[in-house]
Amino acid sequence: MIGLLFNTAQAQDWPNLKKYQVANANLNPEVKHRVVFMGNSITEGWSAARPDFFASKAYVNRGISGQTTPQMLLRFRQDVIDLNPDIVVILAGTNDIAGNTGAMTLVQIRDNIHSMVELAKANEIVPIVCSVLPAYDYPWRPGLQPNIKIPKLNDMLKKLAEEENVPYLDYFSAMADDRNGLPKKYADDEVHPTKEGYVIMEPLVEEAINSVLNQ
Repeated sequence: MIGLLFNTAQAQDWPNLKKYQVANANLNPEVKHRVVFMGNSITEGWSAARPDFFASKAYVNRGISGQTTPQMLLRFRQDVIDLNPDIVVILAGTNDIAGNTGAMTLVQIRDNIHSMVELAKANEIVPIVCSVLPAYDYPWRPGLQPNIKIPKLNDMLKKLAEEENVPYLDYFSAMADDRNGLPKKYADDEVHPTKEGYVIMEPLVEEAINSVLNQ
């Protein structure tokens, strides 16, 4: 019965809109040059692994573990647009490939990210489209060949960014090993970055953010 109640509640808030409602309401509206990080566990875990990276800047972490692009798209207005940022950093897609909320094609993943890009631009927010991080395999769902699918998706995301004239941030090239995987020196489970992995990512994203702010 408890499991049934949990599943019913989860179904009623599939995108997990409740998670950041209070935090959003408590944000200082006067902060300038706010940057929202939209993503999944890779983004959410960033604050725990490297809290100073977010605490010392106008950065807002809106990652939710396990989420896929359709879930992010549903909460994009509440967790990004309504916060009035200058920039949104979109890092998404690996959980779609893993099938966390059902089967998704690469085109469908790209299209959901495209919709987030369009929403951001329509609200005068600059979207930074990030490559999906490398993954050789998913420990929780092996055999889906993310090492083959992620590079293909990244090529599509890079083309999307070029067509929309928005920044593309390539984490993949800086972190992938010769298997198109994420080595253990950056992620114990080869999917979720450790502090060492985020240390690689931080200067890359800050360069992209500063480039936008300096334009």
